[in-house]
Amino acid sequence: MAYRSWQDKLNEACREFNIAAPVFQIVSDRRGGRTAWSSRVNVYGAVHSARFWYDGKNLNNAKEDAAEVALMWLNGGQSPSSAVSSPATSRGSWQ
Repeated sequence: MAYRSWQDKLNEACREFNIAAPVFQIVSDRRGGRTAWSSRVNVYGAVHSARFWYDGKNLNNAKEDAAEVALMWLNGGQSPSSAVSSPATSRGSWQ
């Protein structure tokens, strides 16, 4: 079985729920003489932040982290970063 990134899984889930594709944002924080990098992703009106900060050469890891958080929320899991109901938890009202 081929490896699928969290970003790919999140894109696929958005297509399945018939919602807009996720929009990623890279954020930085100056820490002493270095800069730490992280990511946020907007899905279905909710912004989910990566759990960790990364070195600049690992920006894709930051996006993967945010995508994993968003995918857990999208599938009905909990995310402390948003109060918006996920499509999985509000799906019953769509029918």
